[in-house]
Amino acid sequence: MHLLLRTLLLLVTSSKRPPLSIWEASSLPLRVLPADIDIAMHVNNGMYFSLMDLGRFDLMVRSGTWAKMRRRGWSPVAAGETITFRRSLQLWQRYTIETRIIGLDAKAIYFEQRMVVDGEIYARAYIATRLVSKGRPVSQEEIMAEFGAPPAELELPDWIHEWRENNALPGTRRPAPHAWA
Repeated sequence: MHLLLRTLLLLVTSSKRPPLSIWEASSLPLRVLPADIDIAMHVNNGMYFSLMDLGRFDLMVRSGTWAKMRRRGWSPVAAGETITFRRSLQLWQRYTIETRIIGLDAKAIYFEQRMVVDGEIYARAYIATRLVSKGRPVSQEEIMAEFGAPPAELELPDWIHEWRENNALPGTRRPAPHAWA
């Protein structure tokens, strides 16, 4: 993990923050550190997803989901991600990572995450995640049994289904040969 020490620190500090439901939004205040930037002195585009991991961990810890997952031997993995940038985060700048679950389907849990400064979105990402146990996906039925059903109004936007379908790679049991078209 790219941010191992920050993640370990976050696991401790998030447990002391006010609790949330897994279906609520998390707001994690942070500051751009020297390890986050590139030669242009702003957050490197590749770093945004690593930082957003911290936002998802904050939500999982504060909701008690992380402890339940660890007890069951479940680990989260990203299955797909997309991001849009609006403004650059600069060295030492304060910002928050806003994180919420926007829905589920038969294969994934979908998060929307935003980097926000003074109420303005600087970057927004959508992340499809899976829970795995012993190398196998955890079923949505098991997830619902452990964490409860999502709120009735939680419905994935149609474009998320299209995005996942249009960007999917074959499953690991099928070939995925490399050949430029």
